[in-house]
Amino acid sequence: MSPPVHLAGLSIGAQVTDTLALHISTGRASERSFIRTRLNLSVPLTMPLPSVECYYVGVDVGTASVRAALVTQDGSVRTTAEEPIHIWQPSPDHYVQSSTDIWDQCCLVVRRVTQGVEKSQVRGMGFDATCSLVVLDQHFQPVAVNQDGVQEQNVVMWMDHRASEQAARITSTGHQVLQRVGGVMSPEMQPPKLLWLKENLRETCWKKAAHFFDLPDFLSWKATGSLERSLCTLVCKWTYCPKEKWDATFWKAIGLEDLLAKNCSKIGIFTCCPGMPVGKGLSTQAAAETQLNMGTAVAASLIDAHAGGLGVIGADVKGFHLPCEGQPMTSRMALICGTSSCHLGISQQPLYVPGVWGPYFSVMVPGLWLNEGGQSATGKLIDHVVKGHAAFPQLKDLAEQSGEGVYSYLNRHLESMAGDPGCLGQLTTNLHVWPDFHGNRSPLADPTLKGMMIGLTLSHTVDDLALLYLATLQAIALGTRHILDTMQEMGHDIRTLFLCGGLSKNALFVQIHADVTGLPIVLSCQTDAVLVGAAILGACASHDYSSIQVPGASAKTSIAPLAPRFAWPALAYFCSHVAKTIASIQLTSEGAAGLLVLLDSVVIMLVRR
Repeated sequence: MSPPVHLAGLSIGAQVTDTLALHISTGRASERSFIRTRLNLSVPLTMPLPSVECYYVGVDVGTASVRAALVTQDGSVRTTAEEPIHIWQPSPDHYVQSSTDIWDQCCLVVRRVTQGVEKSQVRGMGFDATCSLVVLDQHFQPVAVNQDGVQEQNVVMWMDHRASEQAARITSTGHQVLQRVGGVMSPEMQPPKLLWLKENLRETCWKKAAHFFDLPDFLSWKATGSLERSLCTLVCKWTYCPKEKWDATFWKAIGLEDLLAKNCSKIGIFTCCPGMPVGKGLSTQAAAETQLNMGTAVAASLIDAHAGGLGVIGADVKGFHLPCEGQPMTSRMALICGTSSCHLGISQQPLYVPGVWGPYFSVMVPGLWLNEGGQSATGKLIDHVVKGHAAFPQLKDLAEQSGEGVYSYLNRHLESMAGDPGCLGQLTTNLHVWPDFHGNRSPLADPTLKGMMIGLTLSHTVDDLALLYLATLQAIALGTRHILDTMQEMGHDIRTLFLCGGLSKNALFVQIHADVTGLPIVLSCQTDAVLVGAAILGACASHDYSSIQVPGASAKTSIAPLAPRFAWPALAYFCSHVAKTIASIQLTSEGAAGLLVLLDSVVIMLVRR
């Protein structure tokens, strides 16, 4: 019997028996039989270490751009490339993209990172992407998802909240599948989006659609021609259960029974675990488009946040004397923070956390359960607050004159205003932000909530902008604390945060999270942890080694054990209870604003003490 494939210290791959029956991480007999047939293995998966350098390509499709990385055998990123992708907003709460545009940019960045490399050395490719909904017709051509009927705009983005009313109706059914999503169906998941399309674009979209893909699965299909779907996407965003498959009673209850036709062919018949090889590798067409060899291994994909979690949560932190050292991986939380933020906590047993997605089995770390909290707008909220302020043009000029980015300048400016870094948090004693400008994903699970600012004046200087920026960072961190507290109450034992994503490069954002949560933070010196996570999938799919370590972001860590500088833990505890009060008594926005005025006075009291 061959040993399991290991990546980043995690058992991602499989054991191969003498009869070459592949055992995937779900351990489901039905899945095992399917994959054993599909692989048609004639040689063991175990291979000797190659004599030449091997590379793996990770492709990450984020909200506004596509990135790729060429990753070496030891997990180092050799080169990266990035290209923007289009976003259209045809009406409020509607955000759409083009799958053609996304795939074209994927091919472009892959060609760029592999330029000058012998193609035979590129052994595998992995994709991650946002959980957006891609719609194609029977000929695999785009189907418009907007009222204007623009064909190329065939992707309903993850942050599209047009289906909030449909999500509320699905929640009201009280169906048992909702237990796996925190009891509340989010408009960011696929069932409400599908229901909206049926109810609002029946003739122009619904009747024409033959294939509904999660974006990560669309990418693996486009690369290979295989219709296999990743269990990561189906379980987390579509209510699929590896054991029971699609629950027909759920789809009938919400009015989407037509998706059950032809063995659910429109939403997926065949499934496999993240990191397993899909189809026969790169198809002839995809190989030509990426300029890689036909048959190059392509892995079943991951949700983008989960790729980031895979890239950081297995970090080797020995010798740093962190509270998670010597503890199981369940003592760690991966916080992937970019346009939005995802809070990934894992457990040995299923934990049901109200307002937090999951528990999902083996969707990120094989053999462990995942709970996923989140904030729908974090980086996007910071940009909204800063760039929408009257003083932003002046701030931009000052930053350019100093040779800094806007946020680096703001961070330094705030330190100057505070004098003592330990007093920086007190600058916003009279200014507070409620950060749910795009609803609350977790743990209140209310997409209708709105953002608020308390303590504004008529002044609009750069100082005022800096303070509002600081208050926004604090509000986001308090949201993280609220999620943490809720998960801890339901059985999680989280002692250290592992951060990656664009916002983790903002030193003040990181420091405030340490202050507010009272937990040390681990940062990867490899700033492209999400890309490394995607490349890990490609390495696993290649079956190059019986035991391979691709540490990347995992072993090469820089640690920021930041001690709280301000009495944030007590304040955060109070804020979390304010939030719970808002949720329990279902306050109107005006009532919530009044409650926050009370919070303002309590903050002043805490600071003066």
